[in-house]
Amino acid sequence: MIMVSKCLCGVNCKYSGGNNYRENIAKLKDKDNVILVCPEILHLPTPRKPVEIIGGSAKDVLSGKAKVMAKDGTDVTEEFVKGAYEILDIAKKNNVKKAILKANSPSCGYGKVYDGNFNGTLTDGNGVTAQLLSENGIEIFNESNFNIEGV
Repeated sequence: MIMVSKCLCGVNCKYSGGNNYRENIAKLKDKDNVILVCPEILHLPTPRKPVEIIGGSAKDVLSGKAKVMAKDGTDVTEEFVKGAYEILDIAKKNNVKKAILKANSPSCGYGKVYDGNFNGTLTDGNGVTAQLLSENGIEIFNESNFNIEGV
């Protein structure tokens, strides 16, 4: 099984209320071995304020040493962590081995995320869900680098 970010398949779950549709990825959504997910909409409304990881990394968020904060100062750390663990539970129950997640997202980004200053600057790091999935042996791709054979 493969997990795919809902926003990449045209679901309007992006913080702004829109999506990040990618035709090549949306073609996967009807396959039997694909599960569409969005950890953010499990506990937060759409639309919502943009959020970034503040004061550390996703690993720090998961250990309680950093926060996920909305641009207006609202702490959404608990919602992000709960969503990440719920997605991990779905992954484990469905024997997910790979995931195609939205690049740069504070939830799903892998390798690069926004730096916490809300100015569009990227830094090395992962989103909270991507970090947790990776720590549990799931291989992470994004819309730019995915190449999953047999999908």
